[in-house]
Amino acid sequence: MSTDISATETLDVKGENCPMPVVKTKQAIDGLDADDVLEVVATDSGSMSDIKGWADTTDGVELVGQEEGDGVYLHYVRKTE
Repeated sequence: MSTDISATETLDVKGENCPMPVVKTKQAIDGLDADDVLEVVATDSGSMSDIKGWADTTDGVELVGQEEGDGVYLHYVRKTE
């Protein structure tokens, strides 16, 4: 896995199942500044759709990328405001 997205902070939610990756992502995003990017590292395959759905319906955040490989799912969420 490789990405050109530069993350401000990394959140490790490996081993966590729904809804915890989304809950912890929201908590971490709340503590960031505008334009910061949070990298979320998960092992729950459902996090691909869960985090996308959350970002699509939440004001102030933007999903800027997702990657998948070797049972690990990476999500990049930017705080927009």
